[in-house]
Amino acid sequence: MEMTPLAEVERLALKKYKIFKQSWIRYLSRSALASMFIGFGVIVAFRTGNFFYIEHSPFTYPMAAITFGAAIILIAYGGGDLFTGNTFYYTYAALRKKLSWGQVAKLWGSSYLGNVLGAAVFALLIFLTGLFRDPNVHGFLLSVVEKKMHAPWDELFFRAVLCNWLVCLAFFIPMSMKADGAKMFAMMLFVFCFFISGYEHSIANMCTFAIALVLDHPSSISFDGVIYNLIPVTLGNLIGGSIFMATMYYYVNKPFLNEEEGEPH
Repeated sequence: MEMTPLAEVERLALKKYKIFKQSWIRYLSRSALASMFIGFGVIVAFRTGNFFYIEHSPFTYPMAAITFGAAIILIAYGGGDLFTGNTFYYTYAALRKKLSWGQVAKLWGSSYLGNVLGAAVFALLIFLTGLFRDPNVHGFLLSVVEKKMHAPWDELFFRAVLCNWLVCLAFFIPMSMKADGAKMFAMMLFVFCFFISGYEHSIANMCTFAIALVLDHPSSISFDGVIYNLIPVTLGNLIGGSIFMATMYYYVNKPFLNEEEGEPH
């Protein structure tokens, strides 16, 4: 019997929890891997966008948004454990009473910690390459980071809510598709929408901030700015994934759910 997308969400949540129980270090490593994959997307997006940025082209953001889609393909097919997606998966499993809320909190904390570690390691690797040392190369990245660190707190929060709602849909909608090509196109389209809209993704931000901090950056970019951005953005992402995705889908589909749905077939 073929699993429904919601059953697949539950199956993935329980699979992730099984890995967590078997080895916390392995789970942490998977989480670090996911943010490194995001890092690859950040690099290609800002390298591509910078060619247009230095020419003051209106195509700067569209070209960066298109190329950032590489990140979601890497995560979906390369493996990894992203905090933002987990806000959806684990909340849904908890609502289905397959995980306790205490377990969910530990899983969220561990995936977030792993994502932070992965972002830091990836930033170090980028620093060692020297590829972003030239101001003509990192101008676009630093300009975006500076804006993110000084945007109003409430605006960051609501941008983050919409962001993770859309990003979770980017993983959820393709679950009902058969062909890999269609899945990848759908994922990249949703990610393009999130990037071009100017929404805020906590893990993408931490990767971008980590890279900016290891470069020659102005005083307006600081570690305090990182904290200022990540607190409302992380909370907003949490609401977007847990309320607008997990809780909403659980509520609207509850009459059709049965005890067997969501179990591995």
